[in-house]
Amino acid sequence: MLFELHESFNLFFYISFRAAGAMVTALMVSFFVGPFIIRQLARGKIGQVIRADGPASHHSKRGTPTMGGIIIILGTIVPTLLWAQIGNRFVWVAMGATLWMGAIGFVDDYLKVVEGSSKGLVSKHKLAGQVTFGIALGLYLLWDPVITSLPASSTSLPFFKYTIVLMAPALYVAFVTFIVTGWSNAVNLTDGLDGLATGLSVIAAAAFSVFAYLYGRIDISSYLNTFFLPGAGELAIFCAALMGACLGFLWFNAHPAQVFMGDTGSMALGGAFGTIAILLKSEFLLLLIGAVFVAETASVMLQTTVFKYRKKRYGRDYANQHRLFKMAPLHHHFEKVGWPESKVVFRFYIVGILAALVALSTLKIR
Repeated sequence: MLFELHESFNLFFYISFRAAGAMVTALMVSFFVGPFIIRQLARGKIGQVIRADGPASHHSKRGTPTMGGIIIILGTIVPTLLWAQIGNRFVWVAMGATLWMGAIGFVDDYLKVVEGSSKGLVSKHKLAGQVTFGIALGLYLLWDPVITSLPASSTSLPFFKYTIVLMAPALYVAFVTFIVTGWSNAVNLTDGLDGLATGLSVIAAAAFSVFAYLYGRIDISSYLNTFFLPGAGELAIFCAALMGACLGFLWFNAHPAQVFMGDTGSMALGGAFGTIAILLKSEFLLLLIGAVFVAETASVMLQTTVFKYRKKRYGRDYANQHRLFKMAPLHHHFEKVGWPESKVVFRFYIVGILAALVALSTLKIR
């Protein structure tokens, strides 16, 4: 092997070194392909469609190139292939989730922006694509578990040592499907302000890279009283590449944005995060690492539920005048309150960082 020719090549055996290399490579790929893709999107007049009832400050964004999630996907997949072990199934499943969900988002964006369809991909077709992947992933993990010392249809709980939640196989498949589908939509709902979903994804990817690295080390996982997942360390390289790709995209997506990720990027990111958590047997950590994504999704669900209830009980006029939030998702509520867009984004970043630190604290609080 080439690595054996000189001791300096031993660096390539270290996951930490390869993760750093993947992140730097992802940044370079994003910086290199970003301007070209943005120019092509602008030339093809693939511009963002803005909600008529959205904040007034957003109307100036109409026509900004969208579908920029292609940059994130390329910036993630290429470095992962270069730096991760090609035969590692954790890596292939994570890349598969990213590409699958990204493809669904791409079709949705294409129909809305290029074909001029007002609703894009029909909701039931979009859901069918997400559910199909979730079911396939659940069945695959039942057939070939990521850890043999645990029942395949189980997961762990944060803050508890060696505590598992055991589910019936059919329930586990439904659980996996719910996680993947829910998170691909959660990131999609959060992607409403310049740099918001992108920056929060950087934070989430960084946190997951730490968990993947530690769970893949038998010595550290034993010391921390966590489960040892053989091969999971390679997932840290994928997470590092994802983090670098998002950082590179943020260069173009920061306010005022030159490009939006569109459903192409947001669904790819959400699918990736959901799948990473499932592979690490840490689905409940998503509630901490992705606390802002959870809050954004919950605000939409609460707004819709309360509106329907008040409309049925009191009538449409009352429901419109007494909404739970001024506008959903949550970031638009704060805009309506009077916060500038940049303030909303950076304060959500702060909350995201705090949530990630709480998630990391679960490694010792057991």
